[in-house]
Amino acid sequence: MDSNLYLLLIPIAYLIGSISFAVVVSKCMRLPDPHSYGSGNPGATNVLRTGNKSAAVLTLLGDALKGFIAVTLARMILGDQSLTATFGSWVLCGVVIAVFLGHLFPIFHGFKGGKGVATACGILFGIHWILGLATLATWLIVAKATKYSSLAALAAAAFGPLYFVFVFGLQPMGIALLVVCLLLVWRHRGNIRNLMNGTESRIGANSSSKKKVP
Repeated sequence: MDSNLYLLLIPIAYLIGSISFAVVVSKCMRLPDPHSYGSGNPGATNVLRTGNKSAAVLTLLGDALKGFIAVTLARMILGDQSLTATFGSWVLCGVVIAVFLGHLFPIFHGFKGGKGVATACGILFGIHWILGLATLATWLIVAKATKYSSLAALAAAAFGPLYFVFVFGLQPMGIALLVVCLLLVWRHRGNIRNLMNGTESRIGANSSSKKKVP
């Protein structure tokens, strides 16, 4: 296969990431558009505010799976070179960033995407299951201790690149994961302000599904 064709994996990854499962699941289950209530974020945490736990779980799994599938398919096509300092590794870095950007700015949904926590988790599992488990454990520990989903996400985002370097050493993928980390932190800038002001919603807090977002 012509190495230049490998570059097609990057836009394909973006299209996969652009499938917003919060929107898709909500439409299929006849729930309000997730942009129209709560935080306005099309993600599992906001969907949970409708009180429909099944919809929230399906959203979580869908957003995680698209990250996992995009990375896993790319690794299968690129082969063993995908995590070493080769052309394939840089293509895989592009795939990681592209699928994440697809979630944040989905072309299928007016570029109004989520914050990327579940998709980032799926990406990490696609790279290596140990990396995914370590980061997921970080999220669970912080979430259980603080009851703040956003704080848990920020902690997991910070540790994800560090876990990669610890397991694989200094590789190009570490740079891609750092980009994902910074994008995730940027998407949570409102949550960071709320955490500092003491106004951040805790996990399980309800918000009216009829509330419109300005």
